[in-house]
Amino acid sequence: MPGLAASPDIFEHISLSEARFRIHYLEWFLPEAGMSLLDYARKMSEQVGEANPVLIGVSFGGMLVQEMTRFLSVRKVIIISSIKSRNEMPRRLLVARYTKLHKLLPTSLVNNVEVLSRVAFGEAIGKRLKLYERYLGIRDAGYLDWSIDKIVNWDREEPVPGLVHIHGEKDAVFPFSYIGDCIAIPEGTHTMILHRHRWFNEHLPAIILQDGSSI
Repeated sequence: MPGLAASPDIFEHISLSEARFRIHYLEWFLPEAGMSLLDYARKMSEQVGEANPVLIGVSFGGMLVQEMTRFLSVRKVIIISSIKSRNEMPRRLLVARYTKLHKLLPTSLVNNVEVLSRVAFGEAIGKRLKLYERYLGIRDAGYLDWSIDKIVNWDREEPVPGLVHIHGEKDAVFPFSYIGDCIAIPEGTHTMILHRHRWFNEHLPAIILQDGSSI
C-alpha cells in the first residue's frame, strides 16, 4: 500500500523473487462522504484476495494496513516510513489535531505539482519535482482533505502485535526521535522506498519470511 496520494509506482524498484512471492499492489480510491478510516480500511480489505497475507504499507499506507488487520487474518504487517500508534506522532500533528490548523493546508491546489508533492512526500523537492510528479496517483482535493484529517486524528493506541517497522533516521514527516522499536535506516528519509531500494531488495525478503504468528 503506497503512501498518501502516491501510486503503486513507488514500488517499481522493489524486486522480489517471483518464485517465492506473489505481489499485489493496492491503490487509493476516493472516499465516500463522511467515510471513517475504519470504513475505508474495511473496503480496501475487500481487495485482498490472498489468505493470510503479509501487508506492507508506506507512510499513511502503513497506518491504513494496520487498520485493515481488523478485517483480515494476516501473517505479518510491515510498515515503512510510518508510525505504529498516535504515540509516535510528532508534536506538530498533535497541535494540528487540537487547533484544526491542518484544515488550512492548500489542498485545493491539486494541480500545483510542487504543493501536492510537498504534501505527499514531505520533502523540499527541488530537482526531484518531475520525478515525484510521476509517483502521484491521485489528485483530488476531497481525498487530500480526508487523508490529512485521518492522519492527524488517528486514534490507534497500541501497535499491531508482531508488527515490523522500518524507519529512516532522517525522516522529516515522522521524525525518528518520536519512533520506538524499529529497524533504523541510517540517512533514510521519508522517501527511502525510492532512494534506498537496494537496501529493501537485499533485506525485505528475509523480513517477510521470518516466522510470525497470524494476527
